[in-house]
Amino acid sequence: MKKTRQDRRTFLKTVAGGVAAWGAASAGLIAAPGKQEAPVQRGSMLYRRLGRTGLLVSEISLGGSPLPDPDLMRALIDRGVNYVDTSHNYENGNSERRIGRLLKEIGRDNLNVGTKFHVTARDTSASIISSVEGSLRRLATDHIDVLMIHGAASAAVLDDERVLEATERLKKAGAWRFRGLSCHQNHDEVVRRAVDCGLYDMVQVGYNVFDIQETEKEAETYPDYLGTSGLGGLLDHARSKGVGVVAMKTLRVGGRRQDLGKYRTGSASIYQAMLKWVLDDERVASALVEILNRREMDEDLGAVGARLTPAERATLACFVRENGRDYCHMCGRCARACPSGVAVTGVLLCLAYHESYGKTQRARETYSALGEGSKVSSCRDCGACEKTCPYGVSVRTRIRTAAALFA
Repeated sequence: MKKTRQDRRTFLKTVAGGVAAWGAASAGLIAAPGKQEAPVQRGSMLYRRLGRTGLLVSEISLGGSPLPDPDLMRALIDRGVNYVDTSHNYENGNSERRIGRLLKEIGRDNLNVGTKFHVTARDTSASIISSVEGSLRRLATDHIDVLMIHGAASAAVLDDERVLEATERLKKAGAWRFRGLSCHQNHDEVVRRAVDCGLYDMVQVGYNVFDIQETEKEAETYPDYLGTSGLGGLLDHARSKGVGVVAMKTLRVGGRRQDLGKYRTGSASIYQAMLKWVLDDERVASALVEILNRREMDEDLGAVGARLTPAERATLACFVRENGRDYCHMCGRCARACPSGVAVTGVLLCLAYHESYGKTQRARETYSALGEGSKVSSCRDCGACEKTCPYGVSVRTRIRTAAALFA
């Protein structure tokens, strides 16, 4: 692929034009903006349309960090799971390699694969292309169904010339079908821009039962707050423009599920109720989970097509009240308020990886990548972060805890 330079405005116009042309060509596959189609049932699995991509994805999709053993992956496919999420850096690339071996066994057309690339200050369009080409080799495939920016934290990265040039050249080479992003923080800015710019076909956002948590004060960032985290308005906006939504961090526990038997409601575990809560939202195409054993498989797939009962909803509200005191919703207000430039939201994300997901190594690596932004010594102890947090999180205590663990 020969690198070419062109005027930024011309380049953006060319890319946007391509998106419009694709939209016209695929109109027959796309639900009208704002209209949600009924799920399609095949066997015991229900499938929802992932926005304008036209992809029908299983209500439960599989997270790739960590992946289950090969036998369990095949069992999940047999039970209808048809979307898997991974990244170039999950398990040092081994997540993609294992998915590649699975694709050879089951056939490429039987699984939709989403993978991601990072964008750092040092990256160029060539390094992004190299990263994606590495993913293609590890996945042993000639195309990626959904290619995503990993952890977009600022809207600026969405139309960064390096990203657009790389993805456009990869698109011409047939390397990906649809474009998206994952977003861990600053959702209001990032997701809204992704939807409005017309370049992104799907967004992957953290969305879980803690989003029913009531705020302690009025939140300026999200005027609707879903009662909640403010994702409601963004999900409406995405649906109105045909942008698909995959919910991640749906259980807030990743690969480490705690024994929460006291919150069982009838035959439903708290985790099954959490997934029902996410899937009750018809604006969400799929709930992404990490499944590591057959008990978890049965538990999670049991949420497919099941409605949340009033008793389960009451149990979830109780769970959130008792466990949500220091849950960070990653809105980014604390980081914007910090006069010292501490990457507060990023630091709290590292703490969540360690405490809630049992992913201590990833927490350390992410913390280290924050550089100067992670330095607790920069904190003036002014309390601006806590004053702006709508949920009353003990931010200063949390960032000191993170520093003691990861610095």
